Amino acid sequence: MRNPTNVMEARGNTCCFSEASFNRLQVMMKDRVMPESSHLFWEGDTADKLFYIKRGRVKVTKTTDEGKELILYMYQSGDLVGQTDPFFGTKHSFSAEVLEDSDIGVIDHTDLELLICQHCDFAIDFMKWMGSHHRITQTKFRDLMMYGKPGALCSTLIRLCNTYGEPHGEHILIHKKITHTDLSNMIGATRESVNRMLSDLRKKNAVEYDNGMIVVKDLEMLQGVCHCELCPREICRI
Repeated sequence: MRNPTNVMEARGNTCCFSEASFNRLQVMMKDRVMPESSHLFWEGDTADKLFYIKRGRVKVTKTTDEGKELILYMYQSGDLVGQTDPFFGTKHSFSAEVLEDSDIGVIDHTDLELLICQHCDFAIDFMKWMGSHHRITQTKFRDLMMYGKPGALCSTLIRLCNTYGEPHGEHILIHKKITHTDLSNMIGATRESVNRMLSDLRKKNAVEYDNGMIVVKDLEMLQGVCHCELCPREICRI
């Protein structure tokens, strides 16, 4: 988890595609405008498409039997969203909600299969993207399971810095408003426990608030709590 200096690059999680491969992918996209609070897909829908976010933000969630929402990913412009097994007629195991009016490129799995079959360089790039996606998932579960709720919260704050962070004097401003409820849904904790943990971090001068946005003042302290392994920024993201 490295020190962030700016917002994630415009290409987002598709940076592992070469320019030629990405252009091929763009040709296959069908443009769609999605309003805020709509869904790209619901849990249980057939997973037969990928979605490229040209503009906007999308959150991917899982709902428990008790009705609690867990936020698995927060995607933004330049990210590719969807289940990564194009050769099998599987069902989505999560839902994807649009957080703001968004421009989306929709890619059918049949078109994706054609690209993979016709262009070996595209197939390799797609495998790199799948591997990167799996690493993001693995590192998130590692942080959630191994270092308790404080470690999970500190890891999430670092990931938010890498995704939405920008310089704020000597500190890092997370320039998206993230509520305590959002944080609790990201780490599977109660809102009250997140309130207490953030209060402790503020007392230790590790974080503060500026106009409702989180400012990280002591990144090294957060890294120590979650036993940071200095993953690259394309992996250490929300």
